[in-house]
Amino acid sequence: MKQRILVLYYSQSGQLRDIIDNITADISTRADIDFAQIEPVVSYPLPWKASKFFDTMPETMQHIPIALKPLSAEVMNKDYDLVIFGYQSWFLNPSLPISSFLQSDDARILKGKNVLTVIGCRNMWLHGQETIKEYFLKIGAKLVGNIVLTDTNPNLISVLTIIRWSFKGRKEASGLLPAAGVQDHDIKRASRFGVPILRHLEENKLDELQKELLMLGGIHLKPGLIILEKRGVKNFRKWSKFIREKGGPGAPERQGRVTMFKRLLIVAIFILSPISSFTAFIQLQLQRRSLLRDVEYFKELNYEPGKF
Repeated sequence: MKQRILVLYYSQSGQLRDIIDNITADISTRADIDFAQIEPVVSYPLPWKASKFFDTMPETMQHIPIALKPLSAEVMNKDYDLVIFGYQSWFLNPSLPISSFLQSDDARILKGKNVLTVIGCRNMWLHGQETIKEYFLKIGAKLVGNIVLTDTNPNLISVLTIIRWSFKGRKEASGLLPAAGVQDHDIKRASRFGVPILRHLEENKLDELQKELLMLGGIHLKPGLIILEKRGVKNFRKWSKFIREKGGPGAPERQGRVTMFKRLLIVAIFILSPISSFTAFIQLQLQRRSLLRDVEYFKELNYEPGKF
């Protein structure tokens, strides 16, 4: 009997679906694979309107759920041997549709299931994955693997390309800037993960899967990223509370604070980023041993509260 795999994902741009399609390409005829997309009742279009994008931060940060379309009865009533759970990060958290799903009644489909997470994002995913781990523990899902694909361009270059893609809808290279998002060759090479995933599933050795995924380059993580992401999460928490004091999504009373957040974030990225990177470098030299331990932790699957 073929192994039954559910691919459960949310992809605003379609990039994450491309990643998952490549991961499953070589096993598509060897396993029974169903695809189910998590869909908000009110969709998030691409390109974004800047005002809508920045106004989404507080609810994303605080995991205030939105309304979702229910999964089909066929999917909910079928038993699966493995769930491939695909998501991306918004504001250093799982995207709002993902965190909303994990708080919904449909999340029961993950209870007692082996789950492999697949992340496609610009570069920061650590807090998002820690959040996912916590949700899985509450639901009763077992995390058996994690694959992370990121944009490997320098930080400021990737910021410029993601702005162009998010607000102008242009993913392709233009001028001196490369294409936005995860590089095409990395997406295509994700096919190398499919056969090992299925083999570990068939041999009932999913506890050994993450080790092989790491050997195949499933996660690349630089220690300095940990420092920068922890700083970002701390600041976003403060701003999310500050903005929500003036109301919920779209409230006119909070738009002044949303605009303040947007302007300060832009200043932080383009003006303060070199300073922040330098101080992070100094911190890296002083805390290298502990940060290297953190790198190993974030590559693995166990969950320790308080990492952020």
